[in-house]
Amino acid sequence: MTGVDQAGENFATATDAAALDARYGRTPQRRARQRLLAWASAIAVALVFVAWVAWAAFDGTAASLQSRMLGSDIRADRSVVITYEVSAPAGSEVSCALEVQNDKHAIVGWKIVDLPASERYTRTFTDEVRTVDQGVTGLIYRCWLT
Repeated sequence: MTGVDQAGENFATATDAAALDARYGRTPQRRARQRLLAWASAIAVALVFVAWVAWAAFDGTAASLQSRMLGSDIRADRSVVITYEVSAPAGSEVSCALEVQNDKHAIVGWKIVDLPASERYTRTFTDEVRTVDQGVTGLIYRCWLT
């Protein structure tokens, strides 16, 4: 399928190149199909990503439990009173871990408080935490549904 020019070099004709392209799948139709497949794949990936972002952002399950520190009062060398607010769905029992820290941020007191279920969403509590050393602040470590 190749000819020889006047200098004796091999050269391929246009029909030879077309035959090779057809043999090895390099036709214009195949390139168009591959381009279409690439675009369709990119669009599918983009749609899946957008759907995931929408699901994560707008799924409607906001935080169902929130706690907020209202204050702490150092009553004695070995006791701190912590006042805090808990917002939970009505009828849910909640447990909270309260901690007291000293001036070096070491934990010197710790207490788990079980809060009974209530019909109110937001409630305020005051609890005393006994310490092993002089505390300077009381904190809510974490609250969870029980």
